[in-house]
Amino acid sequence: MSSPPARRSALTLVTGGSAAQREAAIAARLAQLSSGAGPQAAAAGQPHGVSAVLLEGLPSGQTLLSPSDSLPVHRIAPGCLCCTGNLVLRVTLNRILRLRPDRLFIGLAATDHLDQLRSWLQDPPYDQLLELTADLRT
Repeated sequence: MSSPPARRSALTLVTGGSAAQREAAIAARLAQLSSGAGPQAAAAGQPHGVSAVLLEGLPSGQTLLSPSDSLPVHRIAPGCLCCTGNLVLRVTLNRILRLRPDRLFIGLAATDHLDQLRSWLQDPPYDQLLELTADLRT
């Protein structure tokens, strides 16, 4: 008898605007999810659990997202995440996925290779761990 497939983390790529705008968009979506409002909360069919955030770039001034046990926040240096930043992204993403978050947000500074990044996230082993959702644009 085989075990049921593991639940995949919902992954939302956050694009556009400044780093502060992307962080604000993630904070607003998290607030929606925790209140049970919004289409993704209903589609998930489960209460708000652990979410994780991976932001490309350093904050400029005050940050809106405070790391906690239910919201690990990771930052990586800006750069093309599918080219020069691939190894850093892979290592950080693997660390985050060990926590089995219900949702994961990745804030992207540039979208030059967004299709390549999306394709990479849908290849093994991430295809078994992540379920890409609609992008969140600021």
